[in-house]
Amino acid sequence: MLLLIVILFSILYLFQINRMTAALCIQKEIPEEKQPKIFRTINVLITILLISLYVEVLIAV
Repeated sequence: MLLLIVILFSILYLFQINRMTAALCIQKEIPEEKQPKIFRTINVLITILLISLYVEVLIAV
């Protein structure tokens, strides 16, 4: 059950972060060729954060 909740939260959180990243790229007028690198970096960092959150919650339970 905990895994399902964390997965749903993670999907929604990644979706929102990607929306905010897209808005940042538009606002700062970042060139199209640099945008995939920015998205990839942010997604990897957020994924690491979410995995560490899951491990921390799993240990606490």
